[in-house]
Amino acid sequence: MATIRKKIDVSAELTAEQLHMLKEAENTEYVFDEDNPILSREELAQFRRVSELIKEERENNQKQNVTLRLSPRAVRKAKSLGKGYTSVLAKIVEKALDNPELTELLMK
Repeated sequence: MATIRKKIDVSAELTAEQLHMLKEAENTEYVFDEDNPILSREELAQFRRVSELIKEERENNQKQNVTLRLSPRAVRKAKSLGKGYTSVLAKIVEKALDNPELTELLMK
């Protein structure tokens, strides 16, 4: 079976030839392909749009603004790290919070 490639302007009305091609395709018998089996409704329901996954990931990873009160010494040390020091501070806080022993020690 040959592959036919056509460019279709989706905003334009279908031509008689295009309608005829669609009718022929509709009546063409399906040829089973092991690499591309027919999916059940349940299997199709499991598919999700990539754009939805990306949106969810962005929403879950979106940083939030918070206000911290730091000692002048801590601010000087942080700023001495140079451009991007706030990102470094965020990583330090995350690592400290991920370490239960350190968190417990600092809470005393």
